[in-house]
Amino acid sequence: MRILTFLFAAILVFGFVKPAAAELPRFEFDKAHTSIVFYVDHLGFAKSTGRFLDFHGGFTFDPARVTESEIDVTIKTASIVMHDDRWDAHMKNEDFFDVENHPDMHFRSTDIKVTGENTGKVTGDLTLLGVTKPVTLDVTFNKADMHPRRPWYMAGFSATGTLKRSEFGMTYGLPAVGDEVEFRIEVEGYYEVKDTMTAEDKKN
Repeated sequence: MRILTFLFAAILVFGFVKPAAAELPRFEFDKAHTSIVFYVDHLGFAKSTGRFLDFHGGFTFDPARVTESEIDVTIKTASIVMHDDRWDAHMKNEDFFDVENHPDMHFRSTDIKVTGENTGKVTGDLTLLGVTKPVTLDVTFNKADMHPRRPWYMAGFSATGTLKRSEFGMTYGLPAVGDEVEFRIEVEGYYEVKDTMTAEDKKN
């Protein structure tokens, strides 16, 4: 009965029995299973790896109305980690992310296109160092299903893309530190499904 109840709730969430004009459900990031990682060339020898640990936001999503989805995320630039104390400190100062004056980096989607059965392109406005430029992500939809232990409907995605940091005014260290930045984002989002089971249901 518990499984049937959650499946029915999931159907309600995704609108198979609701009016077409209804709002899409909003998923919050499961931060423990979401990562924002980037790679940048260092002297041509290898690509240094960094990540941001603090971010918040979410997305709306319905697999039947993908192009209506919206994504909104704010990243705390001071949460950057380069796996080296000196690198970390340098990336936070005015040469790079200038976290004191620009504590947030923000992305909001403006267009979503379906390119395949489970793939798409998400274009949005990225604001970094006070400069806003369009950025496009190649996105793969991995899975949507009920969480096995919590009353959450989950959706997972993988996304990749590139940008030129110089376009946002971040020119320090060029070309020793590369201009093109590659990034990879792994996302798990959750939508809480209210548990409507009766006490009798919970016994089964």
